Amino acid sequence: MKKLFAFISALLVVSTLIAQSGEPGFESYWHNGFIVKSNDGNFNMKFGGRIMTDFAWFSYDNELEDLFGGTKSGVEFRRGRFFNSGTVYKNLNYKIQLDFTSGTAVFKDVYIGIKGIPLLGNLRVGHFKEPLRLEVMTSSKYMTFIERAPGVSFVPERNVGLMAFNHTKNKKMTWALGVFRRSDKQGNDKVSNDELNITGRISTVAYMNTEKKQVVHLGVAMSHREPGDGTYAIKSKPASHLAPTFVNTHTIEGTDHENVFSVEAAVVSGPFSLQGEFIDSDVNAMNESIGKLDHFNFYSYYVYASYFLTGESRKYKNTAGAFSRVSPKKNFGEGPGAWEVALRYSKTDLTDKVIEGGEMSEITLGLNWYLNPVSRIML
Repeated sequence: MKKLFAFISALLVVSTLIAQSGEPGFESYWHNGFIVKSNDGNFNMKFGGRIMTDFAWFSYDNELEDLFGGTKSGVEFRRGRFFNSGTVYKNLNYKIQLDFTSGTAVFKDVYIGIKGIPLLGNLRVGHFKEPLRLEVMTSSKYMTFIERAPGVSFVPERNVGLMAFNHTKNKKMTWALGVFRRSDKQGNDKVSNDELNITGRISTVAYMNTEKKQVVHLGVAMSHREPGDGTYAIKSKPASHLAPTFVNTHTIEGTDHENVFSVEAAVVSGPFSLQGEFIDSDVNAMNESIGKLDHFNFYSYYVYASYFLTGESRKYKNTAGAFSRVSPKKNFGEGPGAWEVALRYSKTDLTDKVIEGGEMSEITLGLNWYLNPVSRIML
């Protein structure tokens, strides 16, 4: 860990010296992160990170107390990440993002990419997000609620893989298709054997009016997964990472394959936003009670609405088919910052036939105070 921090510090020092050495063609500046780039556009580097701390207070009814044994309130560093990303000779890009909340470095996004490939677009190899679900494709820095809705657990967010992706010339449609293998927290594939996971996503902007800050987003994604160890499991917590697991299929032995399908939609009209997703997992696994492969179905969905009391709007990034940073009209200190209220309903059903994973319904009320483009307080 000490060596890693020393390396990161050295990168920052070297990049600063390059920008200030008087060598022609380089400049450095701050834009939601520290950036060094060449004037000819061939090279650039960006350094940044995030620190997210969660405080949670729980109150359960008697039934939940009996089930989960008096879970206590608590506090944790939810995310503590550092990243360096950049471009080399215009067409090569990279990103190294590590999380340190577990006490050791955990891989998040660690990849190399090629841009501008004729007839294909972009190619990426390494450890990164599988293209499934709008909430997952939207960074945790820009989520409306403290935690994503429960359906995120149906497929691992990140794995080691190879992915091709692109967008249309008018930037109204994106597509991504990748082949992935299950990996550990350091991005190593040591457990998946002959596992093959194919995940693809298509999103489109059905309507956009930039002047009125209006957008209608639609998307669909699918993943075919063949677990190399013949197991599959889904589990989910309520809307707090510090809470216990409420629903859990536990390990489904003898899994041959599963198909995961999701649909997504979002509407933004000025300060108002409406978003929802449905995800379904069809699992083909051995049913010991009948002695042959059987079909199990699990699903989860959510819908939420949000509204900016101070008049801002959620920002949509066409080329990613996802949402990005909110910038207050006036940062706190010069004004009130940005204030957003949100309400979400979600349901997850992990029970089918002999699998009794449970059902969970949630109502989540959120309040966001954006102090500036890089800081906010969430309730």
